[in-house]
Amino acid sequence: MTTRRTAAAITLAVGVATVVCACAPVEPSRPDTGYPWHTAIVATTFWVGEVFDPEAPDGSQRVSTYDSDWLAAYGGCDGIDTGGSCRTESRTADTDFFPTRMTPRQNPFYLDLPFDDVNDPEGFALRGEVVPWAHDAAFASSLHDPAVSLMKNRWVVLHKDEHLCYGQIQDAGPGQYHDADYVFGADDRRPANTRFNGAGLDVSPALNGCLGFADLDGEADRVDWAFVDDDDVPPGPWTRLITDSPVR
Repeated sequence: MTTRRTAAAITLAVGVATVVCACAPVEPSRPDTGYPWHTAIVATTFWVGEVFDPEAPDGSQRVSTYDSDWLAAYGGCDGIDTGGSCRTESRTADTDFFPTRMTPRQNPFYLDLPFDDVNDPEGFALRGEVVPWAHDAAFASSLHDPAVSLMKNRWVVLHKDEHLCYGQIQDAGPGQYHDADYVFGADDRRPANTRFNGAGLDVSPALNGCLGFADLDGEADRVDWAFVDDDDVPPGPWTRLITDSPVR
């Protein structure tokens, strides 16, 4: 969501003199979430119902690594359903960046990161060591239960230029599925993925619009991102509909 001030001119009359102040827009600072920031990361766009490569095991967004029927759980194509395909669409603040052709059942502000802590054997084995909240009371007793994800529904804050937006993790990718050094590292490591211009995350159409991406479905936009705890997520269009469904 854009949080910059609208540029304004303030006129002050001092005797016969007039002083005009052109107040420039103020870019929002990245909040201190207590987690490391990852900067200038290539982000591509994906959407529920998209099929970009029917021959690839990870080429369809009808399912996610955390939901075997993501399309039905979400409520259908997160875009324009032509009957034969599901296309993305431009999102604007006028509709809170929500889809215009359907009513979602889950938060349209979603994303993925390249760490699958449920279906990827290495990711599952590593999660107790690398996920910062793994030993919190909510997860400690479920560390060895593959039916419980430590990643699904987790909040992330994203920053691009004058835009600051929030979204929930609902899938894993792109290209890699246990890239712990990048996802959880404190040294601003580059993603291990080399596909899609080295993208380090995919964002939903709602986040694409909220962040002011140049392309609806490109590989050139870059963002900064960090994990954020639930209690630190401010109200916004991303809290209109919060996803809390478990792995299924």
